Amino acid sequence: MRKFLLLSGLFTTLFASPVSGQDFLSVGRIMKHIEVLAHDSLMGRATGSIYEAKAARYIAAEFQKAGLKPMGSNGTWLQEFDFQVSSHGVKGRNGKANNVIGYLDNGAKYTVVIGGHYDHLGTGEDGNSLDGKPEGKIHNGADDNASGIAGVIELAHFYAGNKEKEAFNFLFVCFSGEELGLFGSIYFIEHCPIPVSSLNCMVNMDMIGRLSPDKPVLTISGVGTAPEFKPILSGMQSKALELQLDSAGVGPSDHTSFYNKQVPALHFFTGTHLDYHKPSDDVEKINGRGTEVTLNIIASLIAKLPADRKLEFLKTRNPSMGNTPSFKVTLGIMPSYAGEGEGMKVEAVLDGKPAKKAGIQDGDLILFIGEHRVTEVQSYMKALSKFSKGDNTIVKVKRGSETLELPVTF
Repeated sequence: MRKFLLLSGLFTTLFASPVSGQDFLSVGRIMKHIEVLAHDSLMGRATGSIYEAKAARYIAAEFQKAGLKPMGSNGTWLQEFDFQVSSHGVKGRNGKANNVIGYLDNGAKYTVVIGGHYDHLGTGEDGNSLDGKPEGKIHNGADDNASGIAGVIELAHFYAGNKEKEAFNFLFVCFSGEELGLFGSIYFIEHCPIPVSSLNCMVNMDMIGRLSPDKPVLTISGVGTAPEFKPILSGMQSKALELQLDSAGVGPSDHTSFYNKQVPALHFFTGTHLDYHKPSDDVEKINGRGTEVTLNIIASLIAKLPADRKLEFLKTRNPSMGNTPSFKVTLGIMPSYAGEGEGMKVEAVLDGKPAKKAGIQDGDLILFIGEHRVTEVQSYMKALSKFSKGDNTIVKVKRGSETLELPVTF
């Protein structure tokens, strides 16, 4: 079992143990993977496109270099599934896409799944872009989610290159269809190449490329899905890096598919930003060292999991993700996806949108939209579904110790 040392000067206080043997992770390799996957030549990796297929071939080649075993269909790296685009209740294109799956067999009883999604928004054709006029613009998705796939590839090389066998087997899975509704991960867990009963836990990386160097905060959701997660991660808290721990096992990413099959699941996320789902999510804005830090946290967590027994699955208090409300208006904010409490935190306010015009600010907690209480993303979307374009209402927010009532026109 290898021990870990964070290589960035900012984070060296997090782990005191030296690296034994070969280097742990390479920021250069991490950035290379992101540069390839987020290059204009891949045209935004839209689900089912020829450009996404090119990304899949790159991932499969890296899995092969690492020495993994292909675990897709018929002895290949690919697991094909069907998808159907649906945006705001309107059906669009359909087709076939592929998950990319590699397996590391350490002869262990239980397996850890390490995954993330490699699809993105293409050129804005499926209606999920937050750009004002997205059609024809390449959405490279450097953070969302070339960063997470770089993490999957690097961890595959790390674990496969370890001369000492780990306590677990590993399935490395790069999902497609996440942006359209978790199609790939839902299909995977329904057609898992090994028994689901042998899965110890799942680690999902979705947007791990933008850790702030000034005030680094790493959000980890799903810590309530197994008893061991929160105590282990709480022990990694540091002045150099805040770990924002959220118990919920359900959220807008692929870990949800595993939670719904009673597999303990974690989601690692470095936060929303103004480039989210826009053509401006490009590689020059990635913090490669911060991605390395996130991978060190993941590897250190896995090293501390009990090897003599399977993790116990725990149900958590979750917002219902089964029936996402349909809404016709937008407030124009980037919401926080972490937790449920007094209100929903506004990560960022978009220029020219109703929230900006109403005076809502970054960091505000939205408490009510009209008479509808807001505690997290799902209740926020439910509240928006009650309004139509041109409607006026009051948004109640908490800003520091003040509670403000701000008039909004949709």
